[in-house]
Amino acid sequence: MHPALADLTTLRLGGPAGRLVEAAEEDAIVAVVREADAAGEQLLVMSGGSNLVVADAGFPGTVLRIVSRGVRADGDRLEVAAGESWDPFVARCVAAERAGIECLSGIPGSVGATPIQNVGAYGQEVSDTIVSVRAYDRACGRVDEIPAAECGFTYRSSGFKRTPGRWVVLAVTFALARQPHSQPIRYAELARVLGIAEGETAPLADVRGAVLALRRGKGMVIDPADPDSVSAGSFFTNPLLDPAEFIALEERARARLGDDVRVPRFPQPDGRVKTSAAWLIERAGFTRGHGDPATVAISAKHTLALTNRGAGTTAQLVALAREIAAGVREAFGVELEPEPVFVGHAWRR
Repeated sequence: MHPALADLTTLRLGGPAGRLVEAAEEDAIVAVVREADAAGEQLLVMSGGSNLVVADAGFPGTVLRIVSRGVRADGDRLEVAAGESWDPFVARCVAAERAGIECLSGIPGSVGATPIQNVGAYGQEVSDTIVSVRAYDRACGRVDEIPAAECGFTYRSSGFKRTPGRWVVLAVTFALARQPHSQPIRYAELARVLGIAEGETAPLADVRGAVLALRRGKGMVIDPADPDSVSAGSFFTNPLLDPAEFIALEERARARLGDDVRVPRFPQPDGRVKTSAAWLIERAGFTRGHGDPATVAISAKHTLALTNRGAGTTAQLVALAREIAAGVREAFGVELEPEPVFVGHAWRR
């Protein structure tokens, strides 16, 4: 009997694995990878399953599920095994008054996945505090300790993500300052909830509590009682546009929505402008709950989350995602890019 990957993903979608292997030690993880590579076998590396969209046909090769555990402290630095669950790790850091990842509370998945996606939320990114990433390089057949400056971190991406399949993350080292208050809050919505101005700080526990409340209100905290949490989180990344592209977006938005429209604009250090995927989706005519309430639909709480309502398939979910992306493209000329990793199928046909 081949295990169903739907049982290992937060979307609860995905067909069978050809073979499933769990590994709890770094040597064992590397051994499984080397064995698969030597045999020329397809390999899928996963842990928490919160960022995967697995095909209904499943994955015919070996699925390596990393379940390593361990946190080793050395002053402000914490070396964390890749298989540690992310949110419990954040909770422990907040309780121990270690600041720097408190705004990343409530995000599902494993520690090892965070540098790959350069996970971020509410004004923080993991790259803000990562010192190094220990990873197995399948191209060279060796384990490397990669300094943060060499990880190629960008918005919701990294060198690991841009070279899919090459690296297997084994551990991540963070530098988290010992202090009772947060890092300066850089997200307006969070600052309002905390009752402070942007740039001010707040007690770590208060920040974590506020972030969890905001995420729950958007169905972004895994909760068996909340069908809106059966998702892969935000399905689309916020578009990054060059100045000319943003001007073109503004022109199309005014033509569609009126001269008074204000397109969300977040200038980036490289000169590009980030805008809101949720804003584009909503203004293109896609509302919360759009879809089939029995199979797949946009979350009833947040337009960025696509949810499996219980009887959905991956094919249906991807069809809905493509419908939304096509609608945004037609309305505003902007290409939406999915944030999750597609396994056994491709985003673009």
